[in-house]
Amino acid sequence: MRVVVTGGGWAGCGAAYAARKSGAEVTLLERTDMLLGTGLVGGIMRNNGRFTATEEMIAMGGGDIFKIVDKNCRHVNINFPGHEHASLYDIAKTPVAVTDYLKEIGVNVVLQARITKAEVENGVIRSVETTAGDRYEGDVFIDTTGTAGPMNNCGKYGNGCAMCVLRCPSFGGRVSLAGLCGIEEMVGKKGDGSIGAMSGSCKLYKESLAPEIVDELNEKGVAVIPLPEELIENHLSMKACQQYALKEFAENVILLDTGHAKLMTPFYTLEKLRKIPGFETARYEDPYSGGKGNSMRYFAMSPRDNALKVQGVENLFCAGEKAGLLVGHTEAIVTGVLAGYNSVQYALGKELLVLSRKTAIGEAIAWVNEKMQTEEGKCKKYTFSGSVLFEHMKDLGLYRMDIQKIEETMKNEGLYHIFGE
Repeated sequence: MRVVVTGGGWAGCGAAYAARKSGAEVTLLERTDMLLGTGLVGGIMRNNGRFTATEEMIAMGGGDIFKIVDKNCRHVNINFPGHEHASLYDIAKTPVAVTDYLKEIGVNVVLQARITKAEVENGVIRSVETTAGDRYEGDVFIDTTGTAGPMNNCGKYGNGCAMCVLRCPSFGGRVSLAGLCGIEEMVGKKGDGSIGAMSGSCKLYKESLAPEIVDELNEKGVAVIPLPEELIENHLSMKACQQYALKEFAENVILLDTGHAKLMTPFYTLEKLRKIPGFETARYEDPYSGGKGNSMRYFAMSPRDNALKVQGVENLFCAGEKAGLLVGHTEAIVTGVLAGYNSVQYALGKELLVLSRKTAIGEAIAWVNEKMQTEEGKCKKYTFSGSVLFEHMKDLGLYRMDIQKIEETMKNEGLYHIFGE
């Protein structure tokens, strides 16, 4: 069984891991020179309902990547406005640890492999080809190429290329595998109906900040600095990460320590930022032009079923942002694991797994799919850690912190260690 995963972000890593664990020969093609995509500058895990989703995946036997993240956290069980029991992983150590693990279990990781062609016969993908002319055949394909950029979208719908970690000028823009197959994909919108959404945070070079701020970040993992009214910049309505669109994130500078100082706003004018006490010499690390804007996302989501099989191509699955208006690393990993597992089920001619809606993950996959069929639903973003999905979880009693009860649910639903079989 040959499974080819296109896109090496968190979703692609989750898919490659699960497909390999299920017995397939797996090739993971990544456009840039590092795995993890936006996870290279992300860092927030286990906050709010993400704790539940993480423990569900561990109970289902698909939690190896989460365990690696847990081992590479700088801070655990921290709170910041609107969010509890968060973990912050180290953005330098974690990508290397995940890459090493995938190689150890036998995943063929190919970097700087940007796909530009797909060979499709009678609705079945036979192979993909990269800009270098390398051809990769497979029995099943998984599209985890994301929805951010490329540069023309950031220019048309945002503030131009802000030189983010996706590095389109260096490695070429994102190319959708589903798009290469002729699939008409969905586009997300902001609350006002305009197209796309801006990445929700940027990163400051931590040592460019005042020593007392650095000390607080190193010790506590979080720093909240109130802003004088004349320095407030409110870009929250533009954010993809609506769980961080609370008024506290406009009225304060909220920093999280992931190795960088993660600034919880899409962008902030550098001239104004440097007027804040302690930020006189502040410098952006991602995006480099974080004073003018950030990357634009949600331009290419694939129509799919709740087994994450793409509609319109027989042997294509999707995960991460390709699977809908899902926001976050946890969301990418869990959909990646399900897509990877189902790719092997498909190759074996077995029934595809649709997760029970009595689980947070299963409900999220199904509910988001339903919501995206409506115009109102396309204007929202969905995450376990806040906004409408987290509230939905709480309404259904799916937000759980008791690990033993989570395991009991998995056993009752016939899902306990299913990904470990």
